[in-house]
Amino acid sequence: MTIDLGHHGDTEVGAGLIDLAVNVRHEPMPAWLADPIRDSLTQLRAYPNDLEARAAVAGRHRRDPGEVLLTAGAAQAFVLVAQALRNAKRPVVVHPQFTEPEAALINAGHEVDRVILREEDGFRLDSRLVPDDADLIFVGNPTNPTSVLHPADEIAKLARPGRVLVVDEAFADTTFRDGIDGEPESLSERSDLPGLVVLRSLTKTWGLAGLRIGYLLAPAGLVRRLAAAQPLWAVSTPALAAAIACASPTAIAAERELAPRVAAERDHLLRRLRHVPKLTVAGTPASAFVSVRLPSADKIRLELRERGYAVRRGDTFPGLGPEWLRIAVRDTAITDAFVTTLTDVIEERP
Repeated sequence: MTIDLGHHGDTEVGAGLIDLAVNVRHEPMPAWLADPIRDSLTQLRAYPNDLEARAAVAGRHRRDPGEVLLTAGAAQAFVLVAQALRNAKRPVVVHPQFTEPEAALINAGHEVDRVILREEDGFRLDSRLVPDDADLIFVGNPTNPTSVLHPADEIAKLARPGRVLVVDEAFADTTFRDGIDGEPESLSERSDLPGLVVLRSLTKTWGLAGLRIGYLLAPAGLVRRLAAAQPLWAVSTPALAAAIACASPTAIAAERELAPRVAAERDHLLRRLRHVPKLTVAGTPASAFVSVRLPSADKIRLELRERGYAVRRGDTFPGLGPEWLRIAVRDTAITDAFVTTLTDVIEERP
């Protein structure tokens, strides 16, 4: 069966629907972020200069600025890796996960192998499943769509000389664990691992999907190679202003306050879902979304649309299928109303 790797959650959203399909935070932009973006609009006659933004991002992750490449969203980083590393002999994508890495590889002419994580294992990564001769690997952490957070040590086992290991940490800032100050299982500060590329997105937590800003962290030589595949001035001046703001101590403190709130709202959703008939949650969710399996999910998704809710279909994710849906974490009031509607839809089906 051909899978539509180009399908994304925004396709599910329509006028009048409550959006549970897109994993972008729905809250007003804070002044510390909105003000620099607005002020940058007075500088648009000049070409973008990313030196300050690269230094800010490097400082946040305790890296050298030469190990930072700013991109027009994390999606552009997938394309750069696929294009710049055309000599890769055996690219492997660990699924289920965001489909853009595989799509970018295919579009660049690669033949892609898949490693499919199993539901019965909680969709957790087992590094032994990845072929030894894989020389380009993509894995998400936490993984979209399953929301599973893999142990950093297990991912680190995949790093070795002669191999590029790409870890998509687009949702790392949504993760939280008691007793840990920061992002549990992030590899963003690991400059010691050979060939490690960590991708980050600023569009999810801070509602900047339309601005297109992300970055990658990698060894300096690999950064130069990837930058050579990037168009000139790929990141706009307003996006650079956002990158600087989001790397600030104020932003980091805000993320540290937000992550426990996301965890509490996710736990509330999970508690409510436990009482939904015929429904199974994927793995142990750790981010701002969950995936669920239930009979006739494809038809239930359409019935939910008729009642005002957009959720993400799961059949476009390799390793899932038509019986899966992805649900974004929202505030408890939206969650309660949605789960009540979902339960009604299921119980009303023949």
